[in-house]
Amino acid sequence: MNKIRFYNIFLWLVLIPLFYACEDKTRSISMSEFPPLYPDYVNITVPYNIAPLNFAVRGAQGIEATLKGHSESLRFKGNRKIRFPERQWKKFLQAEMGKTVSVTVKAKIDGNWMEYQPFEWLISEHEIDSYLTYRLIDPAYEVWNKIQLCERNIENFSVRVFADNGMKDRACMNCHISGNQNPQLSFFHIRGEKGGTLLNKDGQLRKINMRTDEMFAPAAYGNLHPSGRYGVFSTNVVVPEFHTLSSTKLEVFDTASDLLVIDLDNNRMISSPLISGDERLETFPCFSADGNRIYFCVAPALPLPDEIRHLKYSLCAIDFDAEKGVFGNHLDTLADMSGAEAKSVSFPRPSPNGRFLLYCVSDYGTFPIWHRETDLVMMDLQTMKTIPMDLVNSDYSDTYHSWSSNSRWFVFASKRDDGWYGKPYFVYVDEDGKTHKPFVLPQRDPFLYDYTLKSYNIPELMHGKLPFSISDVEKMYWKGHLETIQ
Repeated sequence: MNKIRFYNIFLWLVLIPLFYACEDKTRSISMSEFPPLYPDYVNITVPYNIAPLNFAVRGAQGIEATLKGHSESLRFKGNRKIRFPERQWKKFLQAEMGKTVSVTVKAKIDGNWMEYQPFEWLISEHEIDSYLTYRLIDPAYEVWNKIQLCERNIENFSVRVFADNGMKDRACMNCHISGNQNPQLSFFHIRGEKGGTLLNKDGQLRKINMRTDEMFAPAAYGNLHPSGRYGVFSTNVVVPEFHTLSSTKLEVFDTASDLLVIDLDNNRMISSPLISGDERLETFPCFSADGNRIYFCVAPALPLPDEIRHLKYSLCAIDFDAEKGVFGNHLDTLADMSGAEAKSVSFPRPSPNGRFLLYCVSDYGTFPIWHRETDLVMMDLQTMKTIPMDLVNSDYSDTYHSWSSNSRWFVFASKRDDGWYGKPYFVYVDEDGKTHKPFVLPQRDPFLYDYTLKSYNIPELMHGKLPFSISDVEKMYWKGHLETIQ
């Protein structure tokens, strides 16, 4: 009997404490807020054909994510991040088109499991164009000689470089611009001794000298006519200046700029005194969705840089007859920025259905990427009124936008993440022009943006893959015939 009592005491004093010592003492804590995801994918609208929205919770030792849809529920686990299997993700989103998915996230932080409030993903039945091009560049004035033009399939994570200035004598390259989201119609400028404007039309590359003897500078900002026959360009004398403002270290402005149209089929230049001359600065031209108008920005010529804070561009338009190749006989002012309290307009882009016009506004000047206060504005071309975009804009520059071909999505470059590096963000637009919360381009590794110290300049959506390769561009640069505009 004494032995049994001794044995029981031994269990209580030795074995039981060991049992509790080995037990998992993590607690589960219910949180009243949404999870601190990186990137921020909380309560967003996404297209059904987007790549997996892989995310992380910084500082977590473990993550669990549950996707509850109308078709099924899926559960995923990870250490610091959640990476969704691509096939399973694609199948799930297609099954949930037009529906709302509930997402619940738990994260193990400092030894405890945090159970956050569920959030939602609205899976839009409107797809987004599947390809995105952008210029990958250091966001600094002194390291412009390392530039790549990239094409990303946003339905998955495949990326290819189609132009690299390391293969072209370190010549500067401007951004790639598509015509009507068409991969068979696009262009970009390559500077340097053997450079020119590379025009991609129906799979054929041409190298064109976009400067005539009458022009004071080569063609810069531009856009292509829906027919592919014409391109509208500004010719700009660009000057970079430095100053000591805390929010803007670099200022870029034009001391001279005009507009012109180039007939690409006949290699001839078309101009008008209404969109050129020393008394005004014209820039950022683009064709309307039907090709019958040209939108652009114009400001009175001022003594620069002394009057830089008074340099404010208005939004204007002029008719263009594509059949005859002539300009209209008057200008229309769509947004007058001549007032003292007005801002400056840049980079207008119409939606492909012709309903909306998206543009940037800054306090002054013509280089919005360097202005922290730059916001996006959308005008309804039926009512000529602007539409509030409070969910879209941030405290840092939001610029350089491009529409998807169905007019239900646009992409833009934003520095909202850290104030320095521009990244592509997507926005859903409903039929009345209401915009939804933006979300950043998803990556296979959600921490990619932490160690990719580059800006994604001028993101452009296209509905297909470009028909040329990096070797085609290199060959055209070194050996391609340079055509001349008359």
